[in-house]
Amino acid sequence: MPVLRDTPKDAEIISHQLMLRAGMVRQESAGIYAWLPLGLRVLNKVQQIIREEQNRAGAIELLMPTIQSADLWRESGRYDAYGDEMLRITDRNKREMLFGPTNEEMITEIVRAYVKSYRSLPLNLYHLQWKFRDERRPRFGVMRSREFLMKDAYSFDLDAAGARHSYNKMFTAYLRTFARFGLKAIPMRADTGPIGGDLSHEFIILADTGESEVFCHKDYLDFATPPANTNFDDVAGLEQTVAKWTSLYAATSEMHDATAYDAIATDKRVSARGIEVGHIFYFGTKYSEPMKALVQGPDGKPVVMHMGSYGIGPTRVAAAVIEASHDEHGIVWPVPVAPFEVGLINLKAGDKDTDAAANDLYTKLERAGLSVLLDDTDERAGAKFTTMDMIGLPFQLIVGPKGVKVGEVEIKERKTGERATMTMDAALRRLSDLVSARRFLA
Repeated sequence: MPVLRDTPKDAEIISHQLMLRAGMVRQESAGIYAWLPLGLRVLNKVQQIIREEQNRAGAIELLMPTIQSADLWRESGRYDAYGDEMLRITDRNKREMLFGPTNEEMITEIVRAYVKSYRSLPLNLYHLQWKFRDERRPRFGVMRSREFLMKDAYSFDLDAAGARHSYNKMFTAYLRTFARFGLKAIPMRADTGPIGGDLSHEFIILADTGESEVFCHKDYLDFATPPANTNFDDVAGLEQTVAKWTSLYAATSEMHDATAYDAIATDKRVSARGIEVGHIFYFGTKYSEPMKALVQGPDGKPVVMHMGSYGIGPTRVAAAVIEASHDEHGIVWPVPVAPFEVGLINLKAGDKDTDAAANDLYTKLERAGLSVLLDDTDERAGAKFTTMDMIGLPFQLIVGPKGVKVGEVEIKERKTGERATMTMDAALRRLSDLVSARRFLA
């Protein structure tokens, strides 16, 4: 964990600064980062939450390669249209390849090879895979990098009505996913861009360092997250959820309607900077028609499948959480995505009794199912406190020689700064209760 004391000069936004200072990532070239152990723990937790909510909504995981054939993209008509962001490659046999910026073509090719009947639909397949887009100006660390991790889901349905239900499933799953990250994401009408189609929503969190200006109704900030027992097969129920979350004004700058926004009561208008953390699309037969992705319909005739795609960027999410949850001392991780849940500080490493107490507490916390980072370095106490505050673990357990003599330790909650001194056994029970209560925010 190579912690930096000073803020790197080329880091423009707080998430980039703190990710470098906390030793989460290291830049290897422009827009390309190595994820160091602390950062990888966050990234893995983000992915796990995504998987749980995608699976809950009925999506099935697979894994597609990073390198794709140019021929697939020519079938859809996007190879030449995509632009300079696509990294085009030629292999040793002069075959034209590319480092995939997205996977609509490849998933369509896979599904058309195996899905032949309407009885196999609906189908939603997703994967978590590294992507590359040759950004003209990569900046803001992993927020706008060239190589990035992406969760892509792709739905296949017999008709537009079925496709809309698939869209509503992902819409609802996204609301739950972002809430579990500790984020308040607002779905906003959005431009479909190079993906295509005529129905699209970006999931935006409000942050001062957001990339673009967004506009929405203030009441969205108080909307309740769909519950864990949401029935994703309930067509009418999901329609009601989506209707509620699209009932008020919310739009990105590209889709902004000044007249509609001005009609909102002044005290209910929110004009702010926003960070996109997810984007969903329904694009019908844009890819399935030119690529001849057909199934046999109920009447025996061939039908072109209707498709949608649904993206979340886990690497971007890690930075977005920091943008939304930090203070003047550093990161403030929500429990579900924190690299460790407890930071255990040994104030006098090398002292026999303090070492024994710290190691015993570490073992007991781990056995209780908590993830613990033990600081047993020989740094000064002040430096240890500064580092622990900066990396932002939700709870700190402080063990010093004076407390050990009377059988007491101190607990500090990072978010509130509240401290409490108690016996070691009481501290173990207290931390177990606090962490368990906050592991699942939705």
